[in-house]
Amino acid sequence: MSGGERAMKEQAVNRISASGAAKIALKEWKKNYALYLLLLPAIAFFIIFAYIPMGGLIIAFKDYNIFTGIWASDWAGLANFKEMFSIPEFFRITRNTLLLNILGLLVGFPAPIILALMLNEIRSKYFKKISQSLLYLPHFMSWIVLGGIVYAVLSPKYGIVNEIMRWIGMNEFYFMADKTSWVIVYTLSAVWQSAGWGTIIYLAAITAIDPSLYEAASIDGAGRLRKIISVTIPSIMPTIIILFILAVGNMVSIGIEQPLALANAVVGDVSDVISTYVYRVGIKQGDFALTTAVGMVQSVINLFLILTANHFAKKAGGESLW
Repeated sequence: MSGGERAMKEQAVNRISASGAAKIALKEWKKNYALYLLLLPAIAFFIIFAYIPMGGLIIAFKDYNIFTGIWASDWAGLANFKEMFSIPEFFRITRNTLLLNILGLLVGFPAPIILALMLNEIRSKYFKKISQSLLYLPHFMSWIVLGGIVYAVLSPKYGIVNEIMRWIGMNEFYFMADKTSWVIVYTLSAVWQSAGWGTIIYLAAITAIDPSLYEAASIDGAGRLRKIISVTIPSIMPTIIILFILAVGNMVSIGIEQPLALANAVVGDVSDVISTYVYRVGIKQGDFALTTAVGMVQSVINLFLILTANHFAKKAGGESLW
């Protein structure tokens, strides 16, 4: 067979393969079209609020003026990035962001796993439903409300915690005005707000475990604790690893709601984070170019962290995002 005939044959095979793939894709679409339609709102949301705004990153490289617009503003090169690394607050806000996120990861990440394992062992359906409802409730409350509750509970004059301390002979203590206790309160309140909601994912993973594994463990004489260690945790380990990778990918990001709701001037040295700095300088002072540069560096570092975590997770256990 000549080279030309061989090439023609390969082209024909490729056309047939492409046609077959198109037919399979069309058949798949017809079969699951309802599921694809359900995806459309989510896809539209990310396109509108995640991908289209990425065009605004060009502001980081410009001497942006809100009155002249993005395109008419002069190019500034890397001047905004140089300014970012030279500002006095840069080290402090980066340190605080990393500190709060690391504490949140160490304390907050295991919390929903432990709660899910405990809820799974509850035999009373009525008590289980009440417990789940109480655990999920804080997730649906805004941080302004939760912050008010925290301040009320820890109030040195009327808070229940200080009332108990006075009752047992201890002096009152202003938790929200002490830097160390503020960090602890911040971490625990974040766990309180998010742990219950996080249990939903782990409970779903637990319910997907093959019951025959528990039956086999029972035949071998395993108790509840042994079943949790030998069956439940290994079975949900892929879910744990995936969520851990995603959590590491947000190590340099922190929401603005909780710091604003809990912070005060006394603990500013530990409560001022990247998001509050961006809000203060970008929104209040109108320096959009500098804060865009800060946000861009933040995103690049998060991308690097999630790629690194994914790489090591894949090397260690084979589970990864991709």
